[in-house]
Parts: sequence; C-alpha cells; structure tokens
Amino acid sequence: MSVANLPPLFLLCFLALFALARSDQLQTLLDLSGALQSPSPDVFSSWKPTTPFCNFTGVTCDGGGSVVAIDLSGRRLTGVLPLDSICTLPSLERLAFGRNSLHGPITKGLNNCVKLQYLDLGNNFFAGKFPEISALAELRYLYVNGSNLNGTFPWSSLKNMTNLVYLSVGDNPFGSFPFPGEILDLYELKWLYMANCSIQGEIPSGIGRLNKLINLELSSNNIIGEIPAEIGNLTDLWQLELYKNRLTGKFPVGMRNLTKLEKFDASQNYLEGDLSELRFLRNLVTLQLFFNDFSGQVPVEFGEFERLVNLSLYTNRLSGPLPEKLGSWAEFDFIDVSENFLTGPIPPDMCKRGTMKELLMLQNRLSGEIPATYANCSTLTRFRVSNNSLSGPVPDGIWGLPNLNIIDVAMNQLKGPITSDIENAKSLGQLFLSKNHLSGELPEEISKAESLVAIDLSNNHFSGRIPLKIGDLKQLSSLHMENNVLSGSIPDSLGSCDSLSDLEMANNSLSGKIPPSLGSLPVLNSLNLSENHLSGQIPSSLSSLRLSLLDLSNNRLTGQIPQSLSIEAYNGSFSGNPGLCSSTITTFQRCSPETGMSKDIRTLIICLVVVVVLLLLSLACYVQLYRREKDQERSLKEESWNVKSFQVLTFTEDEILDAIKEENLIGKGASGNVYRVVLTNGRELAVKHIWNTDSGSGGGRRKSQTTSPMLRKQSEKSREFDAEVETLSSIRHVNVVKLYCSITSEDSSLLVYEYMPNGSLWDRLHMCRKTELNWETRYEIAVGAARGLEYLHHGCERPVIHRDVKSSNILLDEFLKPRIADFGLAKIVQANSSKDSTHVIAGTHGYIAPEYGYTYKVNEKSDVYSFGVVLMELVTGKRPIEPEYGENKDIVNWVSSKLKTRQDVLGIVDSRIPEPYKEEAINVLRIGILCTTNLPNLRPTMRSVVQMLEDAEPCKLVRVVVEKDGNGKALVADSRKIKPEP
Repeated sequence: MSVANLPPLFLLCFLALFALARSDQLQTLLDLSGALQSPSPDVFSSWKPTTPFCNFTGVTCDGGGSVVAIDLSGRRLTGVLPLDSICTLPSLERLAFGRNSLHGPITKGLNNCVKLQYLDLGNNFFAGKFPEISALAELRYLYVNGSNLNGTFPWSSLKNMTNLVYLSVGDNPFGSFPFPGEILDLYELKWLYMANCSIQGEIPSGIGRLNKLINLELSSNNIIGEIPAEIGNLTDLWQLELYKNRLTGKFPVGMRNLTKLEKFDASQNYLEGDLSELRFLRNLVTLQLFFNDFSGQVPVEFGEFERLVNLSLYTNRLSGPLPEKLGSWAEFDFIDVSENFLTGPIPPDMCKRGTMKELLMLQNRLSGEIPATYANCSTLTRFRVSNNSLSGPVPDGIWGLPNLNIIDVAMNQLKGPITSDIENAKSLGQLFLSKNHLSGELPEEISKAESLVAIDLSNNHFSGRIPLKIGDLKQLSSLHMENNVLSGSIPDSLGSCDSLSDLEMANNSLSGKIPPSLGSLPVLNSLNLSENHLSGQIPSSLSSLRLSLLDLSNNRLTGQIPQSLSIEAYNGSFSGNPGLCSSTITTFQRCSPETGMSKDIRTLIICLVVVVVLLLLSLACYVQLYRREKDQERSLKEESWNVKSFQVLTFTEDEILDAIKEENLIGKGASGNVYRVVLTNGRELAVKHIWNTDSGSGGGRRKSQTTSPMLRKQSEKSREFDAEVETLSSIRHVNVVKLYCSITSEDSSLLVYEYMPNGSLWDRLHMCRKTELNWETRYEIAVGAARGLEYLHHGCERPVIHRDVKSSNILLDEFLKPRIADFGLAKIVQANSSKDSTHVIAGTHGYIAPEYGYTYKVNEKSDVYSFGVVLMELVTGKRPIEPEYGENKDIVNWVSSKLKTRQDVLGIVDSRIPEPYKEEAINVLRIGILCTTNLPNLRPTMRSVVQMLEDAEPCKLVRVVVEKDGNGKALVADSRKIKPEP
C-alpha cells in the first residue's frame, strides 16, 4: 500500500515520526559541529540549522534523507569527537575523521554504530585505549593507524568482522603483544598495516591463509625468527614491508611465487643467504634489503626487471658483478649497493631514461672505467663510487652536471684532469677526489661552482697554480690539497672564505709568502702548510686564530716566530725552517740583539701603552654601559607596553619591568639578554629582553633614524621574536618551556618564561657541575626532551621545526626534568610549503645536519639529527666539537670511527657511567647513531625515537652462572634484564 492510500491519522503519525527523526539527525550534526573546531576556511560554515543537513559539507544522505556518511578527513579539525552522539544516527555506514588533530578518548559509544562499513580515525592524537567494537560486524574498512592509541587493542572484536578488507592499526604505542591469531581468520583481508605497533615473537605460519592480501606491512616491530615458508601462498601481494625487525635466516623457498610483488623491503634485519629466490619477481619496482648479511651474487635476472627503479642493497656481503642491463628498462631512480664486495664494472645504462638521481656504490671492489653515459645524466644529485678499483678518466660532463650535490670518487685509480665543465656545477656542495692519480692544473672555472662547501683533492698529481679566484667560494668550509705538486703562491683571496675551518696544503711546491689574510678567517680550526717552499715571515695576523692544528714545518720561513704562537701546543709546528728564530722556544736560534733585543724593548713599550689604553677604554666602557643600563631602565618604564598573556598571570608588568637590570642578568644570546626575576611572592621567572632596533648596542631607537643595515637587524630580531611567540603561545607540553606572556612596545619586547633553576643540559654535562648527572637521570632527560620534540613535530596543528636543538637549549627544572627552550629560530611548517622545508640557514656548529652542506633545506629530520648529537653527548660526556676528534672534527664522525669492535664502543661511554649501565648507554648510543644517519629519509621520526628510547629503559642485569672454566672462573651462560622496582 502506498503512502497516499494510508489512513489520514496513520499518515499523520508517519510524517510526524519522519520529521522527528530528521530533527534528531540535524541536532546530532549540530552537536558534532559544536564539539569540534575548524580553522579557516571553516568546514562547518555550511552546517546551519536553516540549511538542509544533507547539504552539509562532508555529509551524505540516502534517498530517504537519512545520514549514511560523514567524511571530514584531512580538515585540520581539533577537539573531542562525540562518538556517543554520532552513533545515534541510525543509518550511518561511513565515518571518516582521519588526518586531523582530534584528541581525547575514543568512547565505547562507537560500538553503537552497528551499520558502519567504513571507519577511519587514523592519524589523530587520541588518548587511551581503543574500545571493544564487536558489534560492528558489518565493518569492512578499519583505519586507526597513527592515532596515539596505547594499551591493548581489542583483537577479539575482530572475530565478528568476517568481511573485513582493510585493517590499519600501525604506528600506535600498544604494549608488546604477539601476532594476533584473530587476524588469521579474516579471509577477505586485502590490506594489513601493522607497522610500528610493538609486535613481538614470530610471524605465524597461518599468515599463508590470508591469500587475498595485496599489502602486508609489519615493519618497525620486534619480530624475530625466520620468514615463514607459507608467505609464498600470498600470490596477490603487491607490497611486503618487513624492515627494521630482528628477522633471521634465509628467504624461504616459495618466495618466488610472489610474482605480483612490486615493493619489497626487508632491510635492517639479520637475514642471510643469497638472493636467488627473488630472481623470479620480475614485477619488482623497488627492492630494499640494506643492513643485512646477504651474500652471493646479485642475480643476473635483476638486469631484466623492466619495472625496477629503486635498488638498495648496501651493507651486506654481496660479491660478483652487477647485471650489465640493471636499471636500463624503466625510469630508474636510484641505486645504493655500497659496503659490499662487488666486482666488475658499473652498469652503463641506469640513466638511459634520463631520470636517475643517485648512484651510490662506495666501498666495493668495482673496476673498469666510469661509463661515459653518466656524463649526460643531468638529473643526478649524488654520485659516489669511492673506495673501489676504478680506473681511467672521469668523463668530462660529470664535473658539470647541474644538479649534483656530491661527487665522491676518492680512493680509486682514476687519472686525468678536472675539466672546465665544473663551472656548470651550480649545485655541487662536496667534491671528494683524494687518493687517485688525477693530474693537470686546477681549472679557474672551479671558482664558479659557488655552492662548494668541502673540497678534497689530496694525494693526487695536480700541478700548476691554485686558481686565484678560489676565494669566490664563499661557502667553503674545508679545503684539502695536500700531497700534490701544486706550485706558485697561496691565493690571498682565500682570506675572504669566512666559513673556512680546515685548510690543508701540505707536501706541495708552493712558494711565496703566507697571505696575512688567512689570519682574518673567523672559524679556521686547522692550518697545515708544511712541506712546501714558503718564504718570508710568519704573519703576525695568525696570532688571532684559535687553531687546534698548526703546521708550518719544512718550509723556508724566516724571522721571529710570533710570541703568541710560541706555545707548547704548537711544538714541532715550525721545525725545518732554519731561518726562524725565537726568544722562547729553545730548539730555535735566539733572535740577534739587533733584531731581537731592540724588538723586545720596543714590544715592551708597546705593550705598556696598549695596557694603559685598554684600561682607559675599559673604564670608559664601564661608565658608558652603566649609563646605558640606567637609561634603558628609565626608558623601559617610560615606554607604552602591550601585554599579551598565554597563561593565567599572577604578576604585573611593573614587577617584570622593575627587574630588568644588570644585577639580574643571567645570560646573553644572539636573540637577546635573559634576566632572572623574583616576584614578591617568591616565585622565579626568566625574562628574555629583545630590542626591536639596534638600541641594545647604544644607538638611537627611532625607526625614522635607522639606516638600512639597522632595518635588516631589526627585521631579523622581529622575525625571531615572532617565531618564538607564535611557536610557544599555542604549545602546552610538560617538556617544552612554558611561555607566560609577551610584553611589547615600539622599541623592545619581553618574553616571560618559567624559570629553570638547574640551568641547561650543557652546563650539567660540560661545565663545573658535570659530575651531578647519573645514568638514570641522563636517560630520563633524553626521554623527556625526545617527547618534547615529538610533540613539536607530531602533536601541533602544524609541525614545528626547532632548528637549533642542542644541549644548551634543553633546560632543567628543580627535579632535573627537561624542557625544550629557545625558539628564536623555530619555523612552523606551512601547509603549502614544499616538502615542509626551509632554505634559511640556522643552527649551531656541531649540531647542524649534513644536508646543509649541499641543499640548505631543513625539515623535521634536521632536528632529529641535532637530537642524535645530544644523545651522543649524554652517553659519552663529550662536547660536539673537541680537539681530540682530530680530522673527524665532530662527535658524530668520532663515534662512527669507534664502532669497529665492542671494546672500542665500550671505550667511548662516559667513564662516570657505572659498568652495569654501560650496556643501556650503548643502546641509547645506537639510537643516536640512527638519528645522525647522513641521509635524512633514513633517520627515524621523533615518534619512533621516543618509542626506541622507552624500549631502552635502564634495567638491572642479572647474570646466571651455570658452570666454571678450568681455572675456576665463572662462565656467564645467560644474561637477563629485569626492570628496576619503582
């Protein structure tokens, strides 16, 4: 019977119920819009009571006017999701809120959405456990990956979901658990994502029952044992991700059946054996097996894989030649087969399609010439074939490839010159050519490769003069030319390379005088000009340098050695120069009275005059500073101030302004002065004072009088102030320093923070109080600081890149709990920025990630590198830059040089860390090494770093002795770790 034929009263009731149902749905949707916040443009602008709710953005209705779908994925929503209300919608089949910033719990009301077929709550910031959802029997798609869920996932709920097709629960900090047996009965499953969710134990053989799977991702867990042979039953697999586990054994027979496999990654495991089982997988597009123990040859069949574009096999024990046709079929992207025992030639056609970006084959036994085909590969960004047995010339065009960041052909048997093509290498940052047979004159055109940061031409046969315009390389920080046959003078233009820290030109035939301009290099750390034919006097300007290495030996230098260089640290630095004299170094002849005694008297008089002048200047400066401080104090009170609070304030601006005076100064930095303020109630605060103009230097403060350089300085300080306020005003995290308010005027700005009475981590580790940190405290500081950075990267509405992570920016409260501080260089990543990166150079020497050297782009992974340096500081107790590191220059390279034996590794652990905790310290050091990997995309996220650090929690060691040797010495048969009692 149609509605038109129903009795009038019944029809009236029906329409009333229908209207009531629609009213309830409208109210539910309005409640939802009221519970969530949306940034501009507001997704809820169309959600109005006067608008039909089926027209609401993200809402879909069926033919009867009932809501069947709500999809608000990726809308940058914040707030708590009212699931109890949403699940009253009787016809709801699709609910999608993935890729937002929702928080709070996922409530049990979700279990009332009984008709749901599609549920996406992934990539949010929920709290607590995921509820039991056994009532959702019709569910086919379940996405809760990356949603900050913890505790135990309700695996038993899956028993009723026999139609489940997609299950994505990875990237959540669940407690450790074995692979859930309930999943093995989901026979319709096509997509299983369980990466980074604390699975332990083995992959069950029952995985072979899920023969409809096209994607299986189990990476970044604690899976052990061998890959089960039953994996070969998954013949529809398109992607298999097993990397970063503890898998052992060989590839099982049957892997060859996965002929539809396109993406396979089993890197960072303990797998062994050969790769022969993979030679049948002709549809592979990307294959990554690095950091394993594979041996044998790379199957020749790999050369016939017509879709292969990425191949990463580095750090294994592979041998034999690479297939000649490797990478010649598809638009090949990159190859990395470094650190193996490969022989034979480099495959010539990997850039045949003109798309190759990286060719990495260092540390093998490759031979033959570099194929000329790569001279035309304009897409190449990295070309590294060092430490092989390659011969012949470097093809001319390679020198000038426009996108190359690095050319590394060191430690081969290459010959021939560097050609003038290098003038086209506009992106080249690193040029490593050492230990070859390269020869000829250095082309003048090398000075046009203006992005060069590091040049190493040592141990070759280069001859002729050093290009006069080499000083045009303004970004150059390291220049090695030792052990060649270079002649002529050292170019004076080198004195304009303000970033130069390492200059080595030993064992050449250089002549003429040492340029005095070298003494003006502000960061020069190492200067070696020994074994040349240099003449004339040692420039007195070198006295201003702070060198860890100085070697001018075996030249033809004459005259007096400057007094300030006549110190024990430079013993042997001047030997082999018979024309030199000294009044203090006994191994040299004393300067004659004519040249020495008169000079001594003259020097004494000059010194007395200088001392008197300095005393007068100091007195004048003190008076000026005193007056300026008083003027500043008076001017602060005269200014009109604007207070913007970000917390509940218990103080007034007058209390803050009264405390900005010299006796309260506790620190000075590039961003401004920092003062300690004690309020009348005894509470302590820290206040950063930033002058908006150059008034902090004593100049006038009126903007109309500011010259162009001053405007630039003002703009820079303003940007730093804005960055710090924008970053910290919205952040609420226990491990990020709390900003109470900003107080601004026309000429200066004040930032009021919580006060950290225990200073910085740098102070505790490296200054007078460094003995106060035991290992447990260091570990807690590492975890807390990591959580703070994790929040910045993953917990904010938009990721925040700190850009100056270092131990001096990790402050410690009264309980030694850490706070990330100093956000003057921070950058909030914009939604439309390219790859979330910035081109602005920032950071501190020793903590700066290596990608600065060739791209000057940074993203979150640059913070990860800097944090890795901090972890190394915590474990070793050493500074990022120490003279003892020698040629390695920084702690990262020094640590990597000490990893050859277990004894070497134990030797770099801080001696103040007790023996029972050294194993735990090494676990943290491993995390630091992962964080400081050269390639940014191989570094973990801060979320992964936190998880790894939590897994490395200090434990008590219990050694179980089961027998003794012939000498009665106990043999340790087992070592178990027991968590310390609370």
